Amino acid sequence: MNLLGSFLIACSMYSAVPVPQVAWTEERMRRVLCFFPLIGAGIGLAFVLAYELCRLAGAGPLAGTFVLTAVPLLLTGGIHMDGYLDVTDARRSYASREKRLAIMKDPHTGAFALIGLGLYLLIYAAAVSELTREAVRLMPAVFVAERALSAVSVVSFPAAKKEGLAVRFSEAAGKRGVLVCAAVYLAMSLAWLLLAGKMAGLACAAAVALTFFWYRRMALREFGGVTGDLAGCFVQCCERNGVLLLAAVSLLQG
Repeated sequence: MNLLGSFLIACSMYSAVPVPQVAWTEERMRRVLCFFPLIGAGIGLAFVLAYELCRLAGAGPLAGTFVLTAVPLLLTGGIHMDGYLDVTDARRSYASREKRLAIMKDPHTGAFALIGLGLYLLIYAAAVSELTREAVRLMPAVFVAERALSAVSVVSFPAAKKEGLAVRFSEAAGKRGVLVCAAVYLAMSLAWLLLAGKMAGLACAAAVALTFFWYRRMALREFGGVTGDLAGCFVQCCERNGVLLLAAVSLLQG
């Protein structure tokens, strides 16, 4: 029952899918991050299904592009995009570390966040429009891997603040269990990328890894550690970079 409760908490926290509400007990919180990548698996499957339904319905390239761009945002409720926008605002302020952390906590949306959102969606949609059917089928592995690595960062990176959701999940999580689960998810994702995509899959895995190393360096240097917003920002950046890489491969193979 506690495992089911942990899964339901993960769904309610990291997705917009309605699920029964359960108490956030200490035992359930220990395993929430272990289920985080499963949310990515569901989003990845929905991404592939949306692509196939658009093909079946005879949708034009523009409609298909907009649908696939919207699917991850609709299913997550924009929780990770919110982190991306907060981090964009903070980084573009070029202020002190303390000021950047304060900007991320501010509920108001700044101009740089809006500009960042527009550019993100344009770049993402442009990349999606170039994806082949084979490339689309690799995306579930990206959705899983990025969330596994995000969970790793929450339990392994220093915390930038003494409070917040990232701190709460980090303190409540069983670190060893999260790392073991993340390793399993990452191995499965890599296996899928290599078996289904061969060189394209290997390049995609490299893009995910490089994004993670950039994220760690950026978070520690500019913020002193990880926050929930930074973890969400990484998910969005990794997703975008994965789509861009697969779009580039699709163009080269076309």
